[in-house]
Order: sequence, then structure tokens, then C-alpha cells
Amino acid sequence: MGVGLQRRHWLAGAAALASPAWAAPPTPGPGGEIVIGQSAHLSGTLAGTFTNVVKGQELALEEFNRRGGVAGRRVRLVTLDDAYDPKRCVDNVRTLIDTHGASVLFGLASTANVGAVLPTLSERKVPLVGVYTGAPALRARHHPYFFTLMASYRDEVVQMVRNLATVGRTQIALAYHDSPFGQLMLPVVEEACREAGSTLVAKAPLDIPGAQSATTVQALAAAAPQALIFMAFGPALVPFVRAARAQLGVPIYCPSIANSKALLQALGDDARGLAFTNILPYPMRATSTLTRDYAAAMERARLPVDFDHFFGYLNLRLLLEMMRRTGKSLTSQGLVNTIEGLGKLDFGGYTLAFGPHNHHGSSFVELLIVGPGGRFIR
Repeated sequence: MGVGLQRRHWLAGAAALASPAWAAPPTPGPGGEIVIGQSAHLSGTLAGTFTNVVKGQELALEEFNRRGGVAGRRVRLVTLDDAYDPKRCVDNVRTLIDTHGASVLFGLASTANVGAVLPTLSERKVPLVGVYTGAPALRARHHPYFFTLMASYRDEVVQMVRNLATVGRTQIALAYHDSPFGQLMLPVVEEACREAGSTLVAKAPLDIPGAQSATTVQALAAAAPQALIFMAFGPALVPFVRAARAQLGVPIYCPSIANSKALLQALGDDARGLAFTNILPYPMRATSTLTRDYAAAMERARLPVDFDHFFGYLNLRLLLEMMRRTGKSLTSQGLVNTIEGLGKLDFGGYTLAFGPHNHHGSSFVELLIVGPGGRFIR
């Protein structure tokens, strides 16, 4: 199926009229709690890269409830496992709304899953606020109940290609996941290269576990690129980087979604010099209210500050702050109205901008390099 057709398929029905049976917003959870619903890959090949994100979410929620929740009402996060399967994700979302009484959805973690869920959001009139995918296709068409809190993958790719062009590396090779994610990102990388005056000299698909990394790198190396873009994530990072180090001596640029502490530790010295796009405030220095609160939460949990936990902490904290601003009588539509009315706002060191026709609040991207000992250099 072509990329354009996939996009139309995933986004079809996003603006469909709601069924009268679901016109009323969900009721709050038991005991007056406010329920947030999440469907994510708690099992499967990529589950290990999500463990610390989930823990970061838990830390943000514990902190928020300890401070009084939403005008004294506790908030509960219910997370169901979809094993990265779109159909299972849609079923989970319906269960979260219909059975658990979720008034808002959060933290879906797959491009295909989010695309599959968009029609359900319109049917149930329940917002999805914050996802762990930056796929530009999902943002191409305005959806009344879909909001993002981080920059898109296109924003990240543009930053990669522009940075490489400034240092004279305009002959670029691309390895992309052989998956809906990779297929969607291929034309995005091609477009970013054209815009920057660079040339995509080679491109090759990569299997999700990375078992064929050596073969993929060999195919890319034949074009003598000046840089590699790894448009993938999960366990494939380790064998791909090692194969690239053995066959090519060029910079390797990776998207933020590939930045996993466990995988960098597995790479050891081979991680040194890797470039990652970063769409979060830098958490290693507590220079803002947000990063100070995060550092304190990690200290209470006796965990070292890192990006993985911060990814989950920041995303949920932003949603919780929007819920707090909505107030005690929070409803699905009330939350939508609050977010659309925010305008430009600094959330303790992270700036977002929303409006009635702008549901994608950030385009912030910077580049980080892995230095000695796995430390990041800005």
C-alpha cells in the first residue's frame, strides 16, 4: 500500500459525526477519581524501550496527586497493553472509555495505532493529548480531539539534514525500519534533503530487530555516503551502529525515539559520537522549575536522571497541568476548550502554543552528541 493511501486510510473518518449514543462525555471513575486512559506496548519486541517511560509517567502522577490533584480530585492512569497492534489498541481505547470511564486518552505509542484510533476519538468525543510518535502524517489534517506536545519527526529530520549541510556533508544514506513508521518517514527524509540541497545517495530498509544490519550497511556503503541517518528505533540500533562502525567511518544521526538508555549502555564505546535529535528540555541540569521538579522526583525514587524517564514524566506532567487548569468539573470537552484557549505558555521551562486550529504545540528540536561514558554533549 502506498504512503499516500496509507495516510488517507489511517485518517479516514477522523472528522466523522459522533453517534448520538456517545454524545455525552464519559463519567468520572470510581470514588470521584478522574481517569486517564493509555494503550501502549507493554509486551513484545519493543516493550523494553518503554519501561522507563512508564516509570517516568508514574513519578509525574504521584507528584501531581500529592500536590492535590485536580482541585482535590485524584487522577488515575489506566494503561492497557496493545503489543503494538492497531486493532488491539482500538479495542483498548473503547474499553478505557466505556468501562474505565476515561475522560482523556494519553500516551499512545505507535503511528499506526494512533491513526487507527482517530475515528474513535470523533465517535466518543474524547481527546487524545500527548503521544509517543511524531509522525507528520498524523498531523497533516486537523482533528478536533487530537493534540500533540512534542515536535514532529519531520521537525527532527529537517534539523538533522540542515546540521549535516552546515558541515559540508550533503551526500546522505538512509536506513529505515521496514514498517509503517519507516515507510512513512522515507518520503519525509527525501523531501528534507531536497529542501536543504542535499542528496539522498542511498536508502535501504532495515528489519525491526536489526538482524540484517550488516547487509543493510553494506548496501548503503556502496554509495560512499558522507553521513548516515538511522530512521528506526528499538533493538536494531545496536547491531546497526556496530555494523556501520565496522564498514563506514561517517557520522550517524538518529531520531529522539531511538534514544534509549539501555541500548546506549549495550553499545558501550560504540555509542560515542552518535548524534540524536532531542525534543525535550535538557534534563541533566536542573535549571528550570520543570527540570528541578523532575530531579527531585528521581531523587525520591532513587533513580539517576535520564531522558527515558523524563520523556514519560514531561508528557504526563503537561497533560496533568492542562487538566488542573480545566478545574474540578473536568469533562472531555472542557479539557479541549482549555487546551485550545492556552495560546503560548511556558510550562516551567518548556513552551507550548495552542489554539482552536493549532493542536500541535511544539516544534522544539536540538542536537545532542554521545560523549565519553555515554554522557550527552549539547
